[in-house]
Amino acid sequence: MGIDRVRDALRVRQGTKPAKILGKAGDFPVGPSSKSNAAKQLVSTGEKLDKLQEALYAGGTQSVLLVLQGMDTSGKGGTIRHACGLVNPQGLHIQSFKKPTKAELRHDFLWRIRRALPAPGMIGVFDRSHYEDILVARVDSLVPEDVWQARYDQINAFEQEIAGSGATIVKCFLHISKEQQRKRLEARLQRPEKHWKYNPADLDARSKWDDYQQAYLDALTRCDTDAAPWYVVPSDHKWYRNWAVSQLLLETLEQLDPQYPVPDFDVEEELKRVQES
Repeated sequence: MGIDRVRDALRVRQGTKPAKILGKAGDFPVGPSSKSNAAKQLVSTGEKLDKLQEALYAGGTQSVLLVLQGMDTSGKGGTIRHACGLVNPQGLHIQSFKKPTKAELRHDFLWRIRRALPAPGMIGVFDRSHYEDILVARVDSLVPEDVWQARYDQINAFEQEIAGSGATIVKCFLHISKEQQRKRLEARLQRPEKHWKYNPADLDARSKWDDYQQAYLDALTRCDTDAAPWYVVPSDHKWYRNWAVSQLLLETLEQLDPQYPVPDFDVEEELKRVQES
């Protein structure tokens, strides 16, 4: 598999029709087309990710920020568990962004995001992100249009800034169909152990499906840059979603090629001391 195969296949394509930008949520544009093959590949991917993440953590100079966005039930939590769970949790920093608190609302919308950025050596994972302040603010008219319109450029500048500081940004839109969302919401209500995951307010967002799809399209096209690319991950099939995001992480880390630090002591001398102790 070429180092950029998955990133090239899932990268947002500028200047194309909206339907082509998103594609079909149940497609397999690259990689395995069966759950069994994806599971086999995930084993190999996990081994490679584990080694690369350890080098990233040990080197302590670079970081990766994985942004997960998507409609309710698109699988942000599942992706974290199955794809990000392939690496040592000691090297992960996971942050979930919910409705801003009163304290957070007293600051600029990027304030709480800055506070959650991964430190050098870490892989940061955002379950929702600063894009909520365009998406929800736009669809629910929480702020005037000129305010949320200005946020596209503010986000681009912010992401350019953090990329320049040594963080590699990977933004994933977990794309599901309206029909698949309905099935997943039904499943949550039909299984008592999943009731805690159901929120009646999810239907409010679902009733605005078309508005959210347009909002996502605009965010994907206006905020896709080489410093912070957007990838559209077909997510009707959970196994494909997990495979794709894990591959995006793998290709990103392979390109970063993190290195272990050179020891600041004489290795042979220390080995001798240990053996004599």
